[in-house]
Amino acid sequence: MMGNKLLYVLAVFVFPILACANWNVEFDESAQTLSLKRADISIDGTVSFESEGKKWKIGDSRDGVKNRLCIIDTTGDVQGYVAFVSDSSESLQILFYHRTAQAYSGKFSLRGKIVFAGKLSEKAAYACRSRPERGEKVLGLNLNSADSFLNDSIFLPDFDSLLRIDASRVRIKTISASEYLFSVEGQIEESSESSFKFSFLSGYFRNRYVPYYRHLDREKMPRTPSGWMSWNTYFDKATAEDNLAEAKIGQKYLQPFGCEIWSIESWQGNSDKLPVSKFYNMNLETNELQFPDGMKKLAQDIRALGFRPGIWMAPFGTGSEDFYTQHKGWFLHDKQGNPISSWNGKYTLDPTVPEAREHLKKIFETASKDWGYEFFKIDGMSGRNKSYCAHLYERPEIRERFKYPDCPNPFELCVKAFREGIGENAIFLACQGHTSGAEAKYAELSRTGADIVNPNQPVKWQNVKLQGRCTINQIFTHNLAMIADPDTLLVKDLPPAEARTTATIVALPGQLTFFGDKLAGLNAAQMKILQQALPPANVRPASLYPYFSMLPVWNLSVRHNCLGEYNVIAFINWNDSQAEISASAKELGIDPSQEYLGFEFWTQTPLGIIDARKIARNVAPHDTHIIVLTPNRNVPQLIGTDRHISNSFEEIKVCSYDAISKTLKLEFDSVANFPLTFWFNIPKNLKFKSCVCDAAKCDVASNGNTLKISALKSSEAKNPIKLLLKFD
Repeated sequence: MMGNKLLYVLAVFVFPILACANWNVEFDESAQTLSLKRADISIDGTVSFESEGKKWKIGDSRDGVKNRLCIIDTTGDVQGYVAFVSDSSESLQILFYHRTAQAYSGKFSLRGKIVFAGKLSEKAAYACRSRPERGEKVLGLNLNSADSFLNDSIFLPDFDSLLRIDASRVRIKTISASEYLFSVEGQIEESSESSFKFSFLSGYFRNRYVPYYRHLDREKMPRTPSGWMSWNTYFDKATAEDNLAEAKIGQKYLQPFGCEIWSIESWQGNSDKLPVSKFYNMNLETNELQFPDGMKKLAQDIRALGFRPGIWMAPFGTGSEDFYTQHKGWFLHDKQGNPISSWNGKYTLDPTVPEAREHLKKIFETASKDWGYEFFKIDGMSGRNKSYCAHLYERPEIRERFKYPDCPNPFELCVKAFREGIGENAIFLACQGHTSGAEAKYAELSRTGADIVNPNQPVKWQNVKLQGRCTINQIFTHNLAMIADPDTLLVKDLPPAEARTTATIVALPGQLTFFGDKLAGLNAAQMKILQQALPPANVRPASLYPYFSMLPVWNLSVRHNCLGEYNVIAFINWNDSQAEISASAKELGIDPSQEYLGFEFWTQTPLGIIDARKIARNVAPHDTHIIVLTPNRNVPQLIGTDRHISNSFEEIKVCSYDAISKTLKLEFDSVANFPLTFWFNIPKNLKFKSCVCDAAKCDVASNGNTLKISALKSSEAKNPIKLLLKFD
């Protein structure tokens, strides 16, 4: 009797429901609290059930069935059940359903907190979306772990693990990198059941899209790289003198905004004319006519201008007959003994030959440690067709020509040799190297886009459109497995509308940002676009799956340390005629009941109050509108600047309004001698009175509900600059 009584007392306080697989479930009827635990994850919340406006109760099992609770109506009768099902170590399903022969509608909900503990709390996680829906037209992006009504999961990048919540309605709110508030709701209909599901997916990317997944090491590369390279306008004719002349212009106009790398292309012997297969790619023979002082001296000259030197290499083959003759056993031959050619060389490397791979390691070691190059763009990787080496090496007719045909991973062995040669501190861009291959294990950056130009031609709209298509398709691994490279940002030869679109493609997702125009030929407006792309924001994908259509709306959800949360929405017209492009609050993952203020970035136009239930823009062909959508706080507030395409407001350090003194304090960083413009919204009950500007020249223009301030910092002034705005 005493034993039975003790069991009853325990059941009142904590009812152990399920202890199988990796999940443990406990329920406290008196508090209506449910606790779900799995290793270092705790999910604790309060349950409730409501039918026809009346609150019912969730109770312990009343019939001895241990894996379920009961749903009790207002008269005390059991009318349904809550069952807990764990059919694997990954998932726990909470199924709520009618008792046999019952028919009623009701809403079941669970609200509480998710906490990652132990080793899972040591690295930052962020809320995201992992369940695709049919017909999506919005590309989701995330900056600084912003929240969205679309989020259904929490991803732990360092562990490649994801906690997914399946329910008809899911809300996740970030408290910290290891703590989240959540709520889930589901509806029992008269003729159907419903359920919630919590799944912990280990190896999320590794088991699906990125078999060589490793999380980016941001300690050695805190910034997404940015720079300039010559090929897209000079093609194979750029000399050392050309590169340095461009670098001197970049030093003045781009370096102050964060441009850091100057990268050299087509420097090898016989590299002054395409195809690449003719280049002397497998040794360090230099084109002496274009680079008479050698590559080491050029790296020193680039570094003297304040840039990090970068270099392009295509090492999977060579066009040098002398080199081939001296190392014939290193190359592939067909059954007749003829050398096999590819994009990389008239003579293509046999990756299974250890001596050949050791040679590759040594030439990269020389270029890195002796010459001093810090950024390596290594071409000919996975690519898009059989002429690129990862494709080529996978073909059966090529594999049978290997010296060691049974080698399971010849391409990976080459990529590993590249990394060992350049060292761990150099930056490795795998050009035409994708996250689905071995490059993800060894390189930091992935060239996802095709060439933005065809050889010896200016950039065209179809190139920009393809740049957008590749970004949409592959951005879902960006800044997690590898940083995406959409190819260079070129604006000189494009109409303004298309220049705005390509700049948005590159900069809004915070991709690798390299320029390639002849800088001396840019007008002020074109140069400003390049400056507005710098430095790249540390954006991550909000949706962790690929898209295969030309999404017309890109939505960057942003969290800012003093401005709160807001959205930056690009409406992109991929078509050849004007089009209305729209998105609803549901599609954007924002609150439809919230009042928002709008600001169009490219035209620097305040839009006033925006109806978030449907945001529509009439966009000219090939053009892009960027709308900064900020919750209206009914106080004087910043709504936009002309500084950055991502509108990350990274330059804003302090922005606070004091309702008692009716003053707004603003502290910000600024680039000397380049004006920075701010736009503020003023509520109708206040009027602008004055502006006190510290350490900068300020021009102020007030017009009704908008205030425009342009600040110009002198070379002598120190950051941050302070503004004090007063209102009546």
